[in-house]
Amino acid sequence: MLVAEAIGRALAPQFVFGVVGSGNFHLTNALVAAGARFVAARHEGGAAVMADAYARTSGRLGVLTLHQGPGVTNALTGIAEAAKSRTPMVVLAADTGAAGARSNFRLDQAALAAGIGAAFERAATPASAVDDVLRAARRARTERRTVLVSLPLDVQAADAPDVVPHTEPLPPVHLPDPASVRALAELIADARRPVFIAGRGARSPGAAAAIAALAERCGALLATSAVARGLFNGDPWYLDVAGGFASPAAAERIAGADAVVAWGCSLNMWTTRHGRLIGPGAAVAQVDVDPDALHTGLGVLGDAAATATAALALVPAAAGYRTAPLPSVRWRDVPFEDASGDGRIDPRTLSIALDDLLPAERTVGVDSGNFMGYPSMYLSVPDAPGFCFTQAFQSIGLGLATAIGAAVARPDRLPVAVLGDGGFLMGISELETVVRLGLPMVIVVYDDAAYGAEVHHFGPHGHPLGTVTFPDTDLAAIARGYGCAGVVVRSPADLSAVRAWLAGPRDRPILIDAKVTAARGSWWLEEAFRGH
Repeated sequence: MLVAEAIGRALAPQFVFGVVGSGNFHLTNALVAAGARFVAARHEGGAAVMADAYARTSGRLGVLTLHQGPGVTNALTGIAEAAKSRTPMVVLAADTGAAGARSNFRLDQAALAAGIGAAFERAATPASAVDDVLRAARRARTERRTVLVSLPLDVQAADAPDVVPHTEPLPPVHLPDPASVRALAELIADARRPVFIAGRGARSPGAAAAIAALAERCGALLATSAVARGLFNGDPWYLDVAGGFASPAAAERIAGADAVVAWGCSLNMWTTRHGRLIGPGAAVAQVDVDPDALHTGLGVLGDAAATATAALALVPAAAGYRTAPLPSVRWRDVPFEDASGDGRIDPRTLSIALDDLLPAERTVGVDSGNFMGYPSMYLSVPDAPGFCFTQAFQSIGLGLATAIGAAVARPDRLPVAVLGDGGFLMGISELETVVRLGLPMVIVVYDDAAYGAEVHHFGPHGHPLGTVTFPDTDLAAIARGYGCAGVVVRSPADLSAVRAWLAGPRDRPILIDAKVTAARGSWWLEEAFRGH
């Protein structure tokens, strides 16, 4: 048995994403032979994002396989997004072997990994290669890291020693220091208007329930960062997303808190509106397994579920911030003047209509851009896995691949990809992947024929905009060429075609080219550019 085959048998993931070249051909076939389903992307960048989104949505390890050299560099943006998001993912990257010093494919993979924040491992010898790869998978799971594994061609092609069956240990629970728990309990007990904000780290098993129980004990209102949206769905004290996406009613209550506790949430500039969302006199605490994330107020190093459970025994019951029922915190309930007209639809009107039209059991993947606040906050999601938000690197063009990876993870739900026209055209190669996989996906393009964020940031200052505006394009016609159904939407009445598609067999994806109004930027855009 060759090392490549032994690695495939030992790792044996449920799904593998990638683009196959000569360097990862045998390895990928070995993974498939071991029972993995291989999802072939059309570009390595798309494959990386699919693996990331699959891991986020399923809670399983993401696995990506790449050809050496340009196969690795093509994937770097997607790998960087995963690394910045601390997605448990293993990148199996073919590499030039000992005889490849002058190969065109030669790269310093360790330096590349370090530059984007990923961990690095190398299959050093034929004898150690399987253990090296399994160690990388273990690190990815236990440290919640994206790990790039260099697989030299000569090592892959060598004979492998007998593989010993391997039992993967459960990730360790990071128990908090008792003194830190007491300090946290005191901070919460002293508060009269506490708010808990849960982030990516609170999506771990048991964390949401433990945090909600503690919130009920002390009367805290609940909110999430964008990546954890939906975590507390159904709780009457849930404010939805904190930060730039927060509705006026939610922002008012977060700003009125006298204590804010972040659970697996970094309290970055987006979640706090550059610090302005947290009152100047509010006590702040952070709970996280990553010591580098503890930068504000009281820092508690520990697992969110374990810490909340430990604090529950120390915090007395109180009404806290739950003295009166919350008003609606949904953006769709905020009155607005519909700006639709002249052949273009207001993105708020579009988003509300889609929310009413699409089935509740959905998985929403959102690309980056001026438009993204509308689908992120106007489209409801059933729970946290129903919202996949690959925005840690703020790259456009990842949304379609995000929705594919999430759809593979949750085939029982309607996949919804929401994109801007710029991001759609940047990642359009994966439209063929959607069709080939037979995904019944709804692809919504908020089409303003521009890079809207730049238009609304620089336009008011009189700068020329010819570099960021484009001729109007019939994106629905392009989608039909790929094998999708396609419809241009200029008014709510045009969505009748979507209603008919939903009522039919859904035997192909549908792309909605929504010609949206572009007279003004979205509400969160000012916040987004405040740090530029």
